[in-house]
Amino acid sequence: MNVFVIGIGLIGGSMVKDLRLKNKEADIYGIDSNQENLEQALNLGLINKAADYNDLGQADLVIVSIPVDDIIVELPKILDLVKDDCLVIDCGSTKGLICQAVESHHKRRNFLACHPIAGTEFSGPTAAVNGLFKGKTNIICEVEQTAYKLQEKALELFRMFEMRIRYMNPLAHDKHIAYVSHLSHISSFMLGKTVIEVEANERDIFDMAGSGFESTVRLAKSSPAMWTPIFKQNREFVLNSLEEYIQNLQEFKTMLDTDDYDSIFQVMENTNRIKDILTMVQ
Repeated sequence: MNVFVIGIGLIGGSMVKDLRLKNKEADIYGIDSNQENLEQALNLGLINKAADYNDLGQADLVIVSIPVDDIIVELPKILDLVKDDCLVIDCGSTKGLICQAVESHHKRRNFLACHPIAGTEFSGPTAAVNGLFKGKTNIICEVEQTAYKLQEKALELFRMFEMRIRYMNPLAHDKHIAYVSHLSHISSFMLGKTVIEVEANERDIFDMAGSGFESTVRLAKSSPAMWTPIFKQNREFVLNSLEEYIQNLQEFKTMLDTDDYDSIFQVMENTNRIKDILTMVQ
């Protein structure tokens, strides 16, 4: 099987690491606009060979793991070049505009819109790890638009990764992911920004920061090149989630300002239910 990974970073690199363990005969080709990433991927053994779009006619599987603004531009070009039985999947954190970009493409049946909800705050080929997707949810959108045999091929791949599958329409995906992922990243970035601005002496931050602060700002180490396009594409739903979040912050500030500690306690106690909800979905 000839596997092409377009974008050799955390997600694409981790996929081929797992794929190699299960299918040692797979030939892995890498395409990346960053030459350093290609060299690292070769040195790490993530890919067998660097390639370009002229080679896509050989592909049996194409994994598109690039920023979402690039996916919109590149996906139609990729579909133009692949053979009729090639499966193309993406890993984008938005789905609406990506699906729209290829809705009328003559090879739309070759594409399966995916969002594997897995990752870390690190990026690049060196961030790739085995087992990243085990037990994680993969959201598939517009499955009915993909050829049935290619759906089966994709599901076999995801079972190999031990992923859980959820089916969702692109609009619902983008709405819900704005709350559980995109808002989390904004909160992390803005907390980091606030602390850096207030604590001008960075040594104080490092000396006083506990595990709570470290875990909360972990996502602020994520790549701005990846996340800015995500916020742009999902602007409407991100704005809605921010408005609700800011309202809750304002209400908390008002309770603190008026010494309403009973209400603060009640809000936190009610929110403690989140641990039960998260336990149920794991």
